[in-house]
Amino acid sequence: MPGLRDRRCLCVDLPQLEYRKALDLQRDLVFARHNNIIESDIVLILEHPPVFSLGRKGALKNLKVPKAFLEKMKIPVIRVERGGDITFHGPGQLVVYPIIDLNSAGLKVIEYVEGLEDIMIRVASDWGIKAERKSVNRGIWVSNNKLGSVGISVRRAVCFHGFALNVNLSLKPFDWIHPCGLRDVGVTSMEQELSRKLSMLKVRQAVRHHFESFFGFDLVSTDPSELDHLLNPCNVAIIT
Repeated sequence: MPGLRDRRCLCVDLPQLEYRKALDLQRDLVFARHNNIIESDIVLILEHPPVFSLGRKGALKNLKVPKAFLEKMKIPVIRVERGGDITFHGPGQLVVYPIIDLNSAGLKVIEYVEGLEDIMIRVASDWGIKAERKSVNRGIWVSNNKLGSVGISVRRAVCFHGFALNVNLSLKPFDWIHPCGLRDVGVTSMEQELSRKLSMLKVRQAVRHHFESFFGFDLVSTDPSELDHLLNPCNVAIIT
């Protein structure tokens, strides 16, 4: 993005991480970033076990199956502070949670959200998938099918939550909701568009590349154990 100076940004690649643990980690990092306990911005890249997340404007009426059914399936529904309505996360969906001081980065919220969409559009394009924005809802689309979602929250200029890109994700659970609170829309994945599975490692690498090139960050690979050390002043135990 023109006008942004290069910035060092920690990047933590995690495997599958339970949604509540990832949420607690983000909140701890936002606190630490705002209070300069951690001086660098941080990007978390991971996958979640099956879970539905409900944004601050989300409504349970957009859940099309009884909660008892989800309990039987052992899929929780978790309300969070991000924007947007209800969506599904699961293995094969790449989730990216940047914790960024927007003021220090010289970014307005709308510029940042559009940047997250651009990163997903560029990643999809790397595999020959033409995705685009739609005025009906934030995220990226292939025709009338949503390929990636964006939902963020901002606390005193520090953002968290982020975007979720459907790579090899099972799409069945989206039949159980009105995705993002929308009717008469579909959901797709890169696997479905290409009729083949993709390497999650290569998609992770593509996300990192386009994040760096678009925002002008230098992503520095960081072991999760280093976050424990950085957050030690908060007496936080992070990833178990």
